[in-house]
Formats: sequence, C-alpha cells, structure tokens
Amino acid sequence: MVDLEYLSLNRFQKIGYRFKKFFTNIPKAIVRKAKSVPGFFKKVGQKIASVFGVVVDAMRYGDWKVRLSYLMFGFGNLTNGQVFRGLCLLGYEIVFILYMIFFGGQYIADFGTLGTVETTVSETGFSKVGDNSFNILLFSVATILIILCTAVVWYCSIKQAYTVYQMKQINAKLTSGKDDLKNLGNKYYHATLLSIPTLLLTIFTIVPLIFMIFVAFTNFNNLHMPPKKLFTWVGFENFTTLLTGQGIGTDAAKFSYSFWVVLAWTLVWAFFATFTNFFLGVFVAIMINKKGIRLKKLWRTGLVLTIAVPQFISLLLMNSMLNYNNIDGGGIYNAILQFIGLPAVNWLGDPWMAKVTVIIVNMWIGVPFTVLSATGILLNIPADLYEAAKIDGANPFAMFAKITFPYMTFVLGPSLISTFVGNINNFNVIFLLTGGGPNLDTAMASTSGQTDLLITWLYKMTVNNQQYDIASVIGILVFIVCAAFSLLAYANIGSVKNEEDFR
Repeated sequence: MVDLEYLSLNRFQKIGYRFKKFFTNIPKAIVRKAKSVPGFFKKVGQKIASVFGVVVDAMRYGDWKVRLSYLMFGFGNLTNGQVFRGLCLLGYEIVFILYMIFFGGQYIADFGTLGTVETTVSETGFSKVGDNSFNILLFSVATILIILCTAVVWYCSIKQAYTVYQMKQINAKLTSGKDDLKNLGNKYYHATLLSIPTLLLTIFTIVPLIFMIFVAFTNFNNLHMPPKKLFTWVGFENFTTLLTGQGIGTDAAKFSYSFWVVLAWTLVWAFFATFTNFFLGVFVAIMINKKGIRLKKLWRTGLVLTIAVPQFISLLLMNSMLNYNNIDGGGIYNAILQFIGLPAVNWLGDPWMAKVTVIIVNMWIGVPFTVLSATGILLNIPADLYEAAKIDGANPFAMFAKITFPYMTFVLGPSLISTFVGNINNFNVIFLLTGGGPNLDTAMASTSGQTDLLITWLYKMTVNNQQYDIASVIGILVFIVCAAFSLLAYANIGSVKNEEDFR
C-alpha cells in the first residue's frame, strides 16, 4: 500500500492495517532468518577453520618445544621462561588426567547405555547395588563440559607456545609471571571478575539445562526411577508421543491431545493477559494523569498498595473468595449473588468460566504495573506536541491515536514482548487460582487440566507423577516457542527497527 492509500484510510482501518502488516511480516521475517542461516554457518566455519589453521601452522612451522606442547600443556612456556603460565597449564592437565582416571572416565564409559546392572533386593533384605542412571547422565554431562573446556585449554597452550616461539625469533620481550599476575587485575580484570560468576552459572544453570535436554531422549519416569531401576535412551520417542500421539504406551494419544489443547490455551492466555493489562493500564494512566482529575496521588497510592501485597497472598485470597459449593454457595462473591437473589456461579469449576475468571483476576493484579510504567511515559511526552495538535484542530481521540498511543507503544514495545513471554510461563496466577483444573475432558491426560499452561502442566508431571521424560520435552518446546516469538517480534517492532526515531 502506498502512502496516499494509507492516508485515505480512516482511523480504524489504519489500526487494522498495522495489525495485519505486523502479522503478515512474520512469515517474511522467518524467510529472512532462514536466508541468514547459511551466512551464520559460514562465519562459524571460518572461525573453526582459523582455529585449525593455528594448530596446523604450529605443527608445521614451530620447533620441538611447540610440538611437545601438543602433549604437555604449557611446555613451550616453561622452557622459554614463562614458568607461572606454564605451571598453570601443566597443573590443569594433571588435574584433568587424574579426574578422568578416577572419576569422569567411568561415567563417560557408561554414557551410551546409562547403566546395565540394576540394583536388586534379596528376600533377606540385602541389596546388590548396581548402576545409577541418574548419576551416570549427570556426571557424564559435567565430564563432557570439562572435556570441552580442556580442548579450549589445549588450543590455548599450543597457540601460546607458538606465539612465544615467534616472539623469540624476533627477540621480543616475553611477559613474566609477575606481569601475568599484574594483568589479571588490569588488562584482564574483566575475565578475573567474571570467572567465579561464570563458574557458578555453569554449575547451577548450564549443567542442569543440558541434563534436562538429555532427559527428553530417555524414558526417565515413575516406571524407571533410579537407583532401583535404570532408564535408557529412547531417541525421539517422547517427541513423537507428545506431538503426534504415535508413541509407545496407552496414554500416548492422551498426552498428545493434552499438549495441543494446553498449548492453544497457553497462547490465548498469554495474548489476553498481556494486551488486556496493557490497554486497560494505559487507559487508567491517561485518566489519572488527565488535567482536572483530583486526588491523583491517592489513586496512584492505591495502585502501589495493590502491588505491595505479595502476589501469592492475593491469589490465595481470591481463590477463597471465588470458592463454590452446592450448600451455601461458597465464597463471598457467591454469597453476594445469593443475597441479591441470583444463583451461585461455579467460577473456577466450569472450564470456560474458569478461563474468563483467571484473565479478569490477572487484570486486577497486572494493571497497576502497567499504570505506573505508562504514567512515567505520559509525563515525558513533550507538551508542545499536544499544543501543536490543538492548533491544528485535533480532537482528544486524534491526539491519543497520533501522539500518545504511538509514543507509548514505541517505548513499551520491548516490555510487551517480555510480558507476553512471561505470561506464557506465568505459573502463579493459574496454579494458585485453579491448580490447572478443571479436567472435565476425558480425552486429556489425568495430569493436565483445561486451564493448565505448559509450565503448570510440566510442574504437575514432575512433582506429582515423576514423568521427567515428557516434562523435559515440554520444557524444550516452551523454549522454542518463546525464543521464536521473541526473535521475530523484536525484529519487527519499531523500537528496534527505528530506534533513532525516538531521539
């Protein structure tokens, strides 16, 4: 559509055109990303080639000290006077060898089978301790990361030995151990400062994450629980079960049906939970900040008090107030309905009513946050824009459509994306209000409910039923959905594409 055609549209047609353009641009963005994949792999290939180039050049053109560094870490540094650096590299190699001999090697050896000897209990009560699949998988993941780290250290050892050799050829001065220690606090201060957080991140985040990904390819569930039982590799069977219902087991079809139902509701919930809070929050912020409105501080204080109460307390209280029973109606809302002569409503027991209720309750919880954010933006919109619009004869709606709303969406665009992704994983509202229920659809798995999000269903499968294999697949798919949406949305919002316009 050309500019003149766009200008000829009315306000609502322009809004519709923008929404249509946003969603029609998503396939184009996917195609653009797909076209950039070969270039990405080309760059990665060039990086890998450069690494191999250094290794090959060091072997071809280096002296015997450099070549011996292929087997003994830091040998080239030690024999050329860099004792501190050489001892650090050699010490790492010794620790790695001892680790592989006495600990890591035995787990890597069993990684392909995850154990073959089961723990048995005899009639007299004595047990024969066998393999533990959980420990084998966990420590294998840790050992694989250590091996990868060792490969990096091996490359650094070769590169440094070759660099030292080249510097000796031109009689350049080599850094001493004292210089290395000084550089740790100066030149390489950033690496020194981030080393401990990186180590902790690897231990407590990366290792469990990789472990969870591997579990998705096993049959680790309540029927194969270590240490009494072993679990094994099953390939893509869990993915087939969840996505197509064709996996092994009587509940495969139910799991697949539940997945698609829960996924659809998760996306619907995320959409309404995000945009109802956004539009209502913007509307309330505009009303509070409108000239002539009195007691502005009182309204803002009320909203802040709503945020100050811990969310789980508010949700548990709301769950009690929405309670329903056949005798006295249940919670306070049903008591009020019965008092005025209306029948009690099963707010959280009927699937459709429960879905509407959790969206409304989420508005009550989330709108204050949006109001405070929108208020800060409203107070920073240049007043001369409104004055110029008034001179041009613009009415309040036109000023909102042309100035306020574009300005706010431009600033809050990234926040909306993160809020949408956050609502996909919004555990508290769903679990504390409905527990994921009700489950009145017999075609669904017993662990899933009709208000379950993927994250609450995952929680119930792991905590209540120990179905870690299927739960891991759900975790991977949640990540894929969130990552894909985030990348596409960030690539198409004005805040990223036209960042300079805000200035």
